[in-house]
Amino acid sequence: MSIKFPLGYDDFSRIREENFYYVDKTGFIKELLNKTFQANLVTRPRRFGKTLTMSMLQDFFDISRDSRAHFEGLKIAEESELCREWMNQWPTVFLTLKSVEGNDFSTAFERLKVLIANLCKTVAFLENSEKTDADDRILFKELKGQNASPVHVADSILLLTRMMNAHYGKPVILLIDEYDVPLAKASEYGYYSEMMDVIRAMIGSALKTNRYLKFAVVTGCLRISKESIFTGTNHFVPDTIADDRFDEYIGFTESDMKQILEDTDFAERAEDIRLWYDGYRFGNVDVYCPWDVLNYLNALQMNPNARPKAYWANTSENGILKKFFRRAGRTTKAEIEKLIAGESVWKRISDQLTYDEIDKTIGNLWSVLYLTGYLTARSVREDGMLELVIPNQEIREIFLTQISEWFTEAVVGGQQERWDGFCRALEQGDAQTAETLFTTFLKNGISVRDTAVADSKKENFYHGVLLGLMMCRDNWNVYSNREDGDGYSDIHVEAGDDTAFVMEVKYAENDALDAGCAKAMKQIEDMRYAQEMAELGFQTVYAYGIACYKKHCKIVCKTMRD
Repeated sequence: MSIKFPLGYDDFSRIREENFYYVDKTGFIKELLNKTFQANLVTRPRRFGKTLTMSMLQDFFDISRDSRAHFEGLKIAEESELCREWMNQWPTVFLTLKSVEGNDFSTAFERLKVLIANLCKTVAFLENSEKTDADDRILFKELKGQNASPVHVADSILLLTRMMNAHYGKPVILLIDEYDVPLAKASEYGYYSEMMDVIRAMIGSALKTNRYLKFAVVTGCLRISKESIFTGTNHFVPDTIADDRFDEYIGFTESDMKQILEDTDFAERAEDIRLWYDGYRFGNVDVYCPWDVLNYLNALQMNPNARPKAYWANTSENGILKKFFRRAGRTTKAEIEKLIAGESVWKRISDQLTYDEIDKTIGNLWSVLYLTGYLTARSVREDGMLELVIPNQEIREIFLTQISEWFTEAVVGGQQERWDGFCRALEQGDAQTAETLFTTFLKNGISVRDTAVADSKKENFYHGVLLGLMMCRDNWNVYSNREDGDGYSDIHVEAGDDTAFVMEVKYAENDALDAGCAKAMKQIEDMRYAQEMAELGFQTVYAYGIACYKKHCKIVCKTMRD
């Protein structure tokens, strides 16, 4: 029988009620209550289960629910005294800000108003509760109807905690998920200061000297500078990926993975999963990305021969990497090459940034890459410097893809004449000119160092760069890994009505570029890659064998039909 994996589901109660597979993380509740602070900020990269964790907390604490069945058989149920005191005993407000975004401030603010209105509808009884203040009920009705002023929207969470405290006669537990998503989007689209004023007011009024509050848990990707949002909040305690308070509760640990593989009967895939999705370090624990693991296990259920791929990459535009590569100078490019090759770099990391200063310095960008999961810490020196590495094969693939895109953008945008000459040379079978120009492009970009990465992965990098360069040619039809002849050619190009060419890319040592080209040409001929082009009626067909090594290349051409 196949297992139901909760892909795209982050509602804890629904996961439990509909028998989705769940990895028990309820120990988070006990750890949270062992030492309760007024405000707990937990920052983790995207797709590691923050929202599901917050939904679990809501289900456990919310006084309006009866959640005993949802926690039956889980670790927290063993804590009988704790459950008697805390389970479904406290008024709870849960707000996730992940949907508050837009290309301009007015759009984002309207979405915030809708979000607050929907939250009010979940506690609509407050509008008629005689235990609450009459003026508060008027403001509540305006919020629910999306008619409140910006000032009252900013104070909405404080209002809700005050009204719930009055109605239930108990202080309120406040859960705010993805608090920094609106700020990230605002920074991207140029209205950061306006959105910062709203989020600062909303969170500030909800957390600072709020006598109606039992405690709060806030999650996000980054710890926005304490001075900008959390100033004045008593007992504010952050838990970033460098801290160890909740290190085993967000993400899959090695112990979790052992149980998961046993439950799914995919133990033979353990090494593939480790290479692709492990490698993160939170506090003192090595962690796998849950989103990737569950997606891959689900793929294996449908196709036992499925190979790992970059699922995490598809959850975002990876804009931070684009900013990073655009700011990269000679030293940073060399460091990127080291990382892709499996080596490490030493950096000093700041865990208190604001989104509007992220790309002001390359140092800030290194910090963000670490805090958002693109890099992880292998070790730390006494002076606080971190040894950073790319955590796994998935993130390495993302780096390679983004480098290829950045490389193509930089070349086509800044070296138009050379790029045009490179394309014309390929159309004319001029291997020498194409080789000279491609070598120039490589010297101005980032290559793959000759170390830990397998040759096939290095070939993928150069393949990606070539593909990007040629796909920018408006009148060319460019295909990657197309079925040609008796196999799949690396690159197949139809350059107009009469000319086509096929390319095979190899990685070779510096003194073996000729041999690499010969190997590529032999593969083209043995697998008859050019045969289909002739059958399609192209009058001129070229075969290109390309060998690359770091920033060097060799290109040979053979006319297959003329």
